[in-house]
Formats: sequence, structure tokens, C-alpha cells
Amino acid sequence: MSAGFQRARRPEQVEARRTAILAAARELLAQRPVADISLRELSCRVGLAKSNVLRYFDSREAVFLEVLEGEWTDWLDELERALGDPAPPEPGFAREERVARTIAATLDRRRLLCELISSMAPVLERNISLEFARGFKRSAAANTERLGALVRTRVPELSAGAARHFALGVVVLVSGAWPYANPTDAVAVAAAELGGVPEFAAGLAEGLTNLLAGLVARAR
Repeated sequence: MSAGFQRARRPEQVEARRTAILAAARELLAQRPVADISLRELSCRVGLAKSNVLRYFDSREAVFLEVLEGEWTDWLDELERALGDPAPPEPGFAREERVARTIAATLDRRRLLCELISSMAPVLERNISLEFARGFKRSAAANTERLGALVRTRVPELSAGAARHFALGVVVLVSGAWPYANPTDAVAVAAAELGGVPEFAAGLAEGLTNLLAGLVARAR
């Protein structure tokens, strides 16, 4: 353990430890997938014993879910700027296609966010306490509501329920499309022999366009 890390007692010391742990998690995530990072490796990177890391976070998974929360919020800030001001309806579904492609393009630039979203339900939510789960789910619901509101402002035909459905659809599509578009080396070679691995941004944009256009068509 690093001699510089003594037990945190004051709130600012606790926050400093948590910030250091999250920074170490981000460094490791830049090198390998979340599934390949152990609590031991994370604790060694930050200079703490595993038991000390668990003083500040419920589990390894809780650390990565907090990284996800920060990434999600940052992405929504970027998306709001990228979407620009609301525009009037256009022929066909050109407006819906533009919104969907903007969402896909901004997500494509955020590898870490997509990696964590795709690991959220099958991996990261499997080893957290009820208290942490409640807090994380409240935050995730707020982010989903914000995404739905951003889309509804640009596509006002959507009801609040339809906008929420679309926002949840973004999460579901990313969860499936990201690992499919980023296979292991062996699977990538096999897929290349059969036509290649699907491109993430293009496939996501197509799926989101179809979902959004379908919701608008139903609303009309």
C-alpha cells in the first residue's frame, strides 16, 4: 500500500480517496474491457489494499457503475449541444433520421460509455447492495428522462411515454450492438470470412431511426 494513503477520516479525505479510485478505474478501462479488470488490479493501481477500496465502494462493480454515471452525464451534455435548436418537421422522416444519427455519432465517439452500458445489466448490476442499487437506478432513470426530454423537444409529436420508450431503446440497442461490433480476435476473423463485423455507428443509427420513425408514425 502506498505510504501516502492513510485512513480517510474527514469528508474531504474520503472524497479524495473516492476520486483516486475512480481515476484508477478509468485508467484501467482505457487499456482493457471491464470484465478483465479485477478488484486486486484496481486496488494495486490506486495504492490501496482491496479491503480499503471496499471502505469507499460496495464492490468492484460499484466503482465502474459510478464511472458510468459520470460518462452518461457528460454524454448527455455533449448530445444536447450536438442536437442544436429544434427544427420544424421535414418531408418523410428526415428530422427523425437526423436526430437518430446524431445520437449514434456522439455515442460512437464514447467507447468507454458504450463499453460500460453493454456491461451494465449482465455484469455490473450483479454484485451491488440494495442501497447502492437504489441510488444508481434513480440516477439512471434521471438520465433516461433527460434523454427522452432532449428528443421530445426536437420531435414534439412524441408523448412523454413514447420519448421514454425511445430513450430506453437507446440503452438496449447500445447494449446489444456494442459487443456485437467489437468481438474477440477469433470471432472477428470468423466474421470477416462471412462478410465482416457490422459497423457500430451505422447499425445503431439505422436501428434508432426505425424506432423513432415508428413511434412518430404511431403518434400521427
